[in-house]
Amino acid sequence: MTIEQTIEVPASHRLTIDIPREIPTGRTIIAFTPAIRTQTVSTNRKPISEYFGILSPETYGDGVAYQRKLRDEWDD
Repeated sequence: MTIEQTIEVPASHRLTIDIPREIPTGRTIIAFTPAIRTQTVSTNRKPISEYFGILSPETYGDGVAYQRKLRDEWDD
């Protein structure tokens, strides 16, 4: 049985846990996982979608032909 509850941590950083009566007595494991705050994370990264279409299809031409040209430069 798994019970999950999302809570707000108070300023005192103290929590009191009331266990439901359905949980059998004895040894148990309590897992604590802090939630990730996505609202406060600031990054200077642009979304990858802003880079779509920057290169013209004429830049490299046919992709397969371009790869073959690069491979022809390799020494065997």
